[in-house]
Amino acid sequence: MSRWRPPSDASTALITHDGRERLRAELQELWQIRRPEVVKALSAAAAEGDRSENAEYIYRKKQLGEIDRRVRYLSKRLEVLKVPEQDRTPRDRIFFSAWFELENEDGDVRRYRIVGPDETDARRNWISIDSPLARAALNKTVDTEFEVELPTGLTSFVVISIQYDA
Repeated sequence: MSRWRPPSDASTALITHDGRERLRAELQELWQIRRPEVVKALSAAAAEGDRSENAEYIYRKKQLGEIDRRVRYLSKRLEVLKVPEQDRTPRDRIFFSAWFELENEDGDVRRYRIVGPDETDARRNWISIDSPLARAALNKTVDTEFEVELPTGLTSFVVISIQYDA
C-alpha cells in the first residue's frame, strides 16, 4: 500500500490582525531564541563523541528539524495571509472575525467567532472560516434560521446576536 495521498484543499488565506501578530511573534521567538539554544545544545552533544549512540545528539537534531520546519512554514504562510478590512463589513451580518451566538433545536446557546484556519481554537470557540458551520453562518442576520450538515447530522440553528468587538 502506498503512502501517497492527494493534496488537501488549500485553506483560506485570511487572518485577524491579532492572529497575524501572534504568528509573527512565534516566528521571531523560534528564530531568535529557541533555535540558537538548540544549536548550542546540539554542538555540545556532538562534542561528546560517538554520535550514533548519543541520545542527546539525536534528540537535539530532531528538535532542530522540527523548529526549522515550523520556521519554514510560518515564513511562507505569513507571506500569503491577508487581514481583511473590517471597516467595510456590514455590522448586521456574520462575516470574518464576527462573534455570534447560535441557538440550536434543543435551546442550547453557543457563542462562536469566525477566524482564519491558522488561528482556530476549540477551547475559545474560534472556528475556521473553512468549517461547515462558519460557511453556513456567513452573511446571516439576527433571527435568521439555517441548517448545516455537521458530523452529528443535519442541525438547525437560529442566529441570536452578532458582534464585532470582543
